[in-house]
Amino acid sequence: MTDLGRDPAKVLEYHAHVYYLPATRAAAESLRDQMGAGFDVRLGRWHDTLVGPHTRSMYQVQFAAGEFARLVPWLMLNRGPLDVLVHPSTGDDLLDHTAHALWLGERLPLRLEVLAAH
Repeated sequence: MTDLGRDPAKVLEYHAHVYYLPATRAAAESLRDQMGAGFDVRLGRWHDTLVGPHTRSMYQVQFAAGEFARLVPWLMLNRGPLDVLVHPSTGDDLLDHTAHALWLGERLPLRLEVLAAH
């Protein structure tokens, strides 16, 4: 089944999950600082241990739909060695992290059973 009938104009917020390893933590810090200074975003906490469906250390960045066209292309060009998951916040966490997801870099495995339980 497809979601061709969904209206993207109804999506008010997006999330970007920036994944890092111990060797790429400094790059993640730099990217985070740049996003905080240059964009209208809410920076989430650092998660050095696994949380939710994520299988690598990460932090979340929340941003309004109006910031998508500025932030996502910037991330495409400036993410460096980091992998980033960008997804809408539609209220369906499973679909948002899978069918509606945009990956920059490597597509990392997710623990989908965590999302399916909600």
